[in-house]
Amino acid sequence: MGKLALLIGVSEYQPGLNPLPSAVKDVEAMRRVLTHPEIGNFAEGDITALKNPQRQEMEDAIYNLFAHRQKEDLLLFYFSGHGIKDDNGRLYLSTRATKTQNGRLVKPSAVAASVLHESMNESRSQRQVIILDCCFSGAIAQGLTVKDDGTVNLQEQLGGKGRAILTSSTSTQYSFEQAGSDLSIYTRYLVEGMEKGAADRDGDGWISIDELHEYANSKVKEAAPAMTPKFYPIEEGHKILLAKSPKDDPKVKYRKEVETRAKEGHEFSVFARRILDGKRNEWGLTPGEAAAIEQEVLQPYREYERKRDEYERALIEAIAQEYPFSKTTQKDLKEYQQYLGLRDEDIASIEQRVITPKQAEYERKQQEAQRLQQEQERAKQQKQQAELRELPETQSSPVSQPKSPSVIQTNIPTNIQTQQFEFEYATITVKSGFLGIGKTTCKINRHAGRAEFFTENLGNDALLEMVAIPGGQFLMGSPENEPERFDNESPQHTVTIQPFYMGKFPVTQAQWKTVAALPKVKIDLNPDPSFFKGANRPVEKVSWDDAIEFCVRLSRFVEGRLSHKTGKPYRLPSEAEWEYACRAGTTTPFHFGETITTDLANYNGNSIYGSGPKGEYRQQTTEVGKFPPNAFGLYDMHGNIWEWCQDGWHDNYKEALANGTAWMSKNYNNNYRLLRGGSWDDTPRNCRCAYRFRYARALMNLSVGFRVVVARFTTS
Repeated sequence: MGKLALLIGVSEYQPGLNPLPSAVKDVEAMRRVLTHPEIGNFAEGDITALKNPQRQEMEDAIYNLFAHRQKEDLLLFYFSGHGIKDDNGRLYLSTRATKTQNGRLVKPSAVAASVLHESMNESRSQRQVIILDCCFSGAIAQGLTVKDDGTVNLQEQLGGKGRAILTSSTSTQYSFEQAGSDLSIYTRYLVEGMEKGAADRDGDGWISIDELHEYANSKVKEAAPAMTPKFYPIEEGHKILLAKSPKDDPKVKYRKEVETRAKEGHEFSVFARRILDGKRNEWGLTPGEAAAIEQEVLQPYREYERKRDEYERALIEAIAQEYPFSKTTQKDLKEYQQYLGLRDEDIASIEQRVITPKQAEYERKQQEAQRLQQEQERAKQQKQQAELRELPETQSSPVSQPKSPSVIQTNIPTNIQTQQFEFEYATITVKSGFLGIGKTTCKINRHAGRAEFFTENLGNDALLEMVAIPGGQFLMGSPENEPERFDNESPQHTVTIQPFYMGKFPVTQAQWKTVAALPKVKIDLNPDPSFFKGANRPVEKVSWDDAIEFCVRLSRFVEGRLSHKTGKPYRLPSEAEWEYACRAGTTTPFHFGETITTDLANYNGNSIYGSGPKGEYRQQTTEVGKFPPNAFGLYDMHGNIWEWCQDGWHDNYKEALANGTAWMSKNYNNNYRLLRGGSWDDTPRNCRCAYRFRYARALMNLSVGFRVVVARFTTS
């Protein structure tokens, strides 16, 4: 029976791969314990050690290790260096010439794991041990390929009778060098387990491959908890005896006693200390020998605490320079955590201790700033509403109707009596885990609002509530950095909007049915077109021309029922008026904020936007007013039902009007109009304030409806 080993360490690399100084030292340490006559007992001539080899040299050595062997031979293959995946997930072992181009492996410069696999399968030896101490994340222990979840079925790919595969990490983790040690963490404890006899768990004088793994695994997890060494025994592989251990050796026995007595990894109780001192005297060890053993046993725990201390110091220093952290800093922090080999649970108490006070201070400042902003907005709205009540009745209409045969204009003097209503609108605060790492949550904030409105009694218990929208300027369209935006939302441009009234809700089926019963002006109206039935649900399956007919009938009804002809000309909103009303003074993708949730609107909750959560997909319209309004007091501006606008469709905002009126240029296609707001069936992207959708004016869809507006003043 022969015992042969091939030990490979690659420390030097071409540009693009980090050097690994410990790799060649790992090889020397493994050679030392394997050739020791009282430990590994491998003959010096039966061990081949390659340091920084070229590809051909490495492949020849692999072939020679496994070729022409006998069934009883024990073969050991050890590799320390980079493991690299190609685009198909196949593993390659690095050589000194291994290089990458544009982030991709140059395959002829590395050794494919299939070379090792084939040599193992062709060998007659039934006792094979493979140890892979790789330091390249994502390619630690692949035999041949990586599955979709990033794991590897080594038993399937490197399997065979009497084989054992030991790996320093799972497929998607880092391996780490250890501060203060010449060796990598994993190899250090493999060597220590054999050299000190510490891996002889059952005390039988032999170290089997499973005992060696158990020892190294426990020590690695103490020093670098993020690493997860793996052991893949095939058939009788776990029983392979790799090294001898000095049976009944006082130092070995004392080491085991220390491991048993160590309290929380770094101290001994008074009673444990007395027991250890008694055992030391009983077994004839000097205080120096005992102290050295205790230092070795406790070293992984102390290394772990050193890393946590280092992480905490770095965190405190970083927070002093910047808080909250930018995305780049958050990314660097996560990589630093991985570099130290710390799990999220290892740093949770540190982040709680260091960040909680800073986060509380930051949130207090944010809340104070938000409170001041709300007070300013409330004062501005109250001022605008006061100015509105003082305006004369003879000012001109802010919206000019398009010269289209489908639109009948009415110019009727009006004196609208309004009243105030109070409401509660919502905003969303997106909050990440500590430093942007971990679970992101969306907090819904509630705010008190107030607005002016008037009510139009349509008869048959159908009431139309119209909310006063203050005039002002806003930036129409979306900025280039808004997620999931479209080019047709550009260029952003400043638009001036005159005061107007807008429907508090989309037109409901009850309102539609009442107005559809009024005398025809140009076209017939189906009194019950909607697919989703409900008097208080929005009407849908109405075309743009249907909506125009509704507006004209409503205007004539209001005019005709009043003896002094003080009716009001109802119409569809211009696209600029719609977006201005939807934003309600905000500049974010939604009037709620940077994202949206199905707690606040009716849309397809299977999709998310930004940091928002998945939610409910109701697959139908909901009654109007079910969700909170915006700061102007308008409901269902995001989702539930698409809303027609007056304008013709334009592919972008080049040469767009700046006065807020409907844009009906000479070159527009009269067959198309546009929709705003998204619907119950749309993703959040389509429900943004700036999103615009081209749609044929004659089409009717179960997700398309509208709401009406009326000018605050008209000419006499």
